[in-house]
Amino acid sequence: MTGLDVLGRTTAARIALAGLGVGVIGLVIQWIADPGRFPAFPPGIIIIAVFGALVVLTAKWWWSPLLATLISLWIGGVGFALVLRNFGVGNPGLAAGTAVMAVGLWGAAIAGIIAAVQGFRRRELASVPPVVS
Repeated sequence: MTGLDVLGRTTAARIALAGLGVGVIGLVIQWIADPGRFPAFPPGIIIIAVFGALVVLTAKWWWSPLLATLISLWIGGVGFALVLRNFGVGNPGLAAGTAVMAVGLWGAAIAGIIAAVQGFRRRELASVPPVVS
């Protein structure tokens, strides 16, 4: 299994998981900077962690990194208006946490797509019978 680690993850899939981790760090920074914006514990952290666990648990399927892309686009894409609003509130900690989260999630989204394409191509190549001469 060249180019894969023990879990069967490609480099792009590991980057997608790392991007989700960076997104969580950004949420923690936001929580520390302005705890009043969140309930007792930011639900985004739990949601991202669940999707990260799903990526690892479904690693044998080529499409598993798309779960990282899905949650990243949902939080970073659909929540884009909230992200922009956080930059304009005048709280540098909140803005920094938002920037860290956005970079991590957008990185995870892109890497998840790349990893899924790589996994799909590997699957296609594995299904081709060897040429016997």
